[in-house]
Amino acid sequence: MYALHVNRCEVFVVSRMRVIDMGRGDCCGTAPATWREPAFPGHDDWSMLGAGGCGATAVHVDATPVGFDTRIPGDLLPTLTWRNRRGQTRNLKYVVNGRLEHSVSLQGFYRLTPESADALARVVENAP
Repeated sequence: MYALHVNRCEVFVVSRMRVIDMGRGDCCGTAPATWREPAFPGHDDWSMLGAGGCGATAVHVDATPVGFDTRIPGDLLPTLTWRNRRGQTRNLKYVVNGRLEHSVSLQGFYRLTPESADALARVVENAP
């Protein structure tokens, strides 16, 4: 998963997160005996995201540090593609001269095509 940010028509990778597993690990703490106990006492810092007591599944990720300085090159923006559930692909809209004029086509959660995911991985890996 890539968290992206748009600032002054430039697109930045905020963080890349890889899901490691979605099972209960040792870090999650003891499973609750009743609904009144926290679901994942080992993750109290993340309870504000709604995982406390709601029966949510633990998600463990390997993530890059959060930052706002990894810019996606403007020539890469028009080549990024996403695939929907029906297998149709789409590109970013409103890319003009390597700048994203309107961020509406980035709002939401979308599945990158493997080629675009590889391209963003290279951007992140080559970041200073």
